[in-house]
Amino acid sequence: MGATSSQLGSWKGESRSLLSPNPAMSHKASTYSSTCSHEPFTHRAPCEEAAGGSSVTCPTCQGSGEIPRELEKQLVALIPYGDQRLKPRHTKLFVFLTVLTCLVTSTFVVFFLFPRSVAVQPVGLNSSTVAFDKADIHLNMTNVLNISNRNYYPITVTQLAIEVLHLSLVVGQASKRLLLPVGPLASEQVLYTVTSRLGDENTFKICTWLKIKVHHVLLHIQGTLTCSYLSHSEELVFQNYEYVDCRGNSSGAPVLAPLPP
Repeated sequence: MGATSSQLGSWKGESRSLLSPNPAMSHKASTYSSTCSHEPFTHRAPCEEAAGGSSVTCPTCQGSGEIPRELEKQLVALIPYGDQRLKPRHTKLFVFLTVLTCLVTSTFVVFFLFPRSVAVQPVGLNSSTVAFDKADIHLNMTNVLNISNRNYYPITVTQLAIEVLHLSLVVGQASKRLLLPVGPLASEQVLYTVTSRLGDENTFKICTWLKIKVHHVLLHIQGTLTCSYLSHSEELVFQNYEYVDCRGNSSGAPVLAPLPP
């Protein structure tokens, strides 16, 4: 009876030892769970190799697992389709703001750099001197020319060419090189002098006949103004008709024409 009790106790002890968890086995199991990742790979390494050899941090376990170092370049991590890294936030907003910024910038650039016309307006006669010889009239005229810049950037006036016609004949010419800057939305004046020689017999009689109280001749003035802006040169043509007293000297103050709207 005593032998039977001892055998029964021995059997219960062995059963208890088999059912109770072994600390070493428990530590190995925890090591296995931390070493082997549950993320899907194309090739999965055996747990014995991961636990025994050198290892690196698993890129898909967020630092909670390791993979064998010799298989580091062979394993491929798969990112789930619903991962937030595949869905950048505010993408549409960033695209909309970028397109809007480009449109606003291009609109401002076109508005301010779009070439506008440069207005050239003859103001009139400033002064004149008259001299006579046996058959000709020598008339020196100083005229005023107003230049209006309608652009939002400065321009430079480089040359002025003038012709004076009387009875469809060219009686005087002048050419003048300039370096006159005109600011944005500004207006400047240019004074130019032309020497004309009138050889018409009837005109000579009108200018020298003392019985006539009015000694005026009609002159047609036409010219070309060259200006440059934004590495571009442009020629502006203008013309004007003036009545000039061919009997004596005359002068007047130059008048600044207002900026055209």
